[in-house]
Amino acid sequence: MEEKVRDGLLFDFYGDLLSEKQRNIYRAYAYEDLSLSEMAEEFGMTRQGISETIHRATKNLREYEERLGLEAQYRQVKALAEDIEASDDAKVCHAKAKKILELL
Repeated sequence: MEEKVRDGLLFDFYGDLLSEKQRNIYRAYAYEDLSLSEMAEEFGMTRQGISETIHRATKNLREYEERLGLEAQYRQVKALAEDIEASDDAKVCHAKAKKILELL
């Protein structure tokens, strides 16, 4: 399940880089949780065609992340922001805020 959640996050970052067809099918897969049969009917394709499109889109999303690293950067910034929120030490907060600015 964790993998599907991460792939959904990658879609949030890189979905606009997919073809319109891939984007629409992947959105139905990730956010509407439609079955292959439901998507095949909706998009006028075979279940195999839908499955291949999802796998191709997933592969593309993961390749974009390998090259650009936006999701990894997001996780780093989020972790640092959570540390700042939990800390009472001004020096620690300042150092972590500085690290966030460097990442951005």
